[in-house]
This record gives sequence, structure tokens and C-alpha cells, in this order.
Amino acid sequence: MLGNWLKTSILMAGIMALFGIIGGYIGGSSGMVMALVFAGGMNLFAYWFSDSMVLRMYNAQEVDEASAPQFYNMIRELAQRAELPMPRVYLIDEAQPNAFATGRNPEHAAVAATTGILHLLTARELRGVMAHELTHVRHRDILISTISATMAGAISALANFAMFFGGRDADGRRSNPIASLAVALLAPLAASLIQMAISRAREFEADRGGAEISGDPNALADALTKIDAYARGIPMLAAEEHPATAQMMIMNPLSGGGISGLFSTHPPTEERVGRLRAMAVGVASRV
Repeated sequence: MLGNWLKTSILMAGIMALFGIIGGYIGGSSGMVMALVFAGGMNLFAYWFSDSMVLRMYNAQEVDEASAPQFYNMIRELAQRAELPMPRVYLIDEAQPNAFATGRNPEHAAVAATTGILHLLTARELRGVMAHELTHVRHRDILISTISATMAGAISALANFAMFFGGRDADGRRSNPIASLAVALLAPLAASLIQMAISRAREFEADRGGAEISGDPNALADALTKIDAYARGIPMLAAEEHPATAQMMIMNPLSGGGISGLFSTHPPTEERVGRLRAMAVGVASRV
């Protein structure tokens, strides 16, 4: 738990620094102060409300035992196995197979899955996926992911402001427009690198924990293989409109390739599947 709080603190500090740099570029020392105050307010807002924001972005609808009995009961059984409070459960009406968890702590957590993933996976495979998401809840990764998604979007907006309105040097003179363009491009990239540094290792740990909770490493491996094959060809509009939230998903939901792949927040699917297969062999050898 201490390690995740440290990661969250580093993330917040890094984002505060980016805000300060961009604010100083736009408005000098006063701009830096205003940007840091704004970043502090955004951090507080992200801590309390970023989960609700993300769920609204994806038009997620809360379900219960009456409206989605099989899925809801699956989550309840897995939460009990993980010794977690029952999270809120949501469905997203999207064809792309994907899922994520959000919230500031296990007591205020939510898990969401697309209708596409429910249609694609078997019950065994879906169980592995949702155990993966509950591992994020147990490890308190959900706070990191929701804050980073919210703040990365804010940094992109601030960088665009710098590009259109330009910056000023210490004497109040307007800066080079090429430098404005550089800030607009590099600031969101820096935010993505902060996300990437945290989330790749987090996904491996969630795969391992999900396999342990479900008791079936091969089920999660099979699910990841299927999701990877199908998700590539099915766009998710909400994710394309809010790319900073992509790192929250069990699989990268963005359709773009090329240079965007260099900064993917998700490890290669083949490596994730390979680790799970090896874990399954280890489990079988101990039986």
C-alpha cells in the first residue's frame, strides 16, 4: 500500500511540475504560480471526482443483481475471494471488448465492462478479466489510473492553450512561436510518459493477481488473446475522444498505430500471455 501511495505522490508531483513549467512559459512567474494553484485544485478534484468523470465519459450504466444477475454475482464472488468490499458494477454499451476499474480506494471502487466483452468471452474467461480488474482495486492502482487520466487530459488542454496564445519570457515579451508548438507537443508526451512508467508494471501485477483470485491463469491468458484479436478492429469512440483514459483499460482501446505504439501504456499482449501460461504450468506442477 505504501508503494502505491508513493507512486501516486510521484505522479501528482510530476504533473504539478509540468503545470508549473507550462504556466511559467505562458505567463512568466505569475503564470507559474497560477498554474501550480490550478494543478493543486485539479489534483484535489481528481482525487474525489475523477472516477465519476471517467464513468460519464463512457456513458457507463450501473447494474445490480436484478438487471445483470450473472455478471453482478460473478463480481460479488470474485470480490469475496479477493477479500474486497463489493464494488459498484457498470456496463458500457460498446462493441469493443474491454474493461476497467476506477475509484479512489477499495471502499469507493467501481468496475466496468463493455457489452462487447460480455458477448465475446466465455464465463470462465470473463471471470479472469474481472479478477484482473479487482486486483487493480486491491492494489489501489485505481487511484493512480483515474488521477493520471484526468490530469493528462488537463495538461494537453493547457499545452494547446500555450500553442494558440503563445508564451512570454521573464520580461513579458512574446516568445518564439516554434517554442509554443514544442510545448504543445512535448507536454502531453511528458504526461504520457509519466503514465507509461507506472502502468506497464501495474498491468503485469494485475494479471498475476487476477490469475490468483480466479484460480485459472489460462482463462485470463485466453481472454487477453481474444480481446487483443478483436479490439484492434473495433473502434471505441469514447476512448478516441479521451485518449488519456486508455491506460485504464485491460487492453489498449485506441485504434491508432505508428508512433502512438511507442508510448503505449500497456505491455505487449504476447508477453502478458506468456507470463500467464508459465504461471499456469507452475500451478499445475505443484498440484
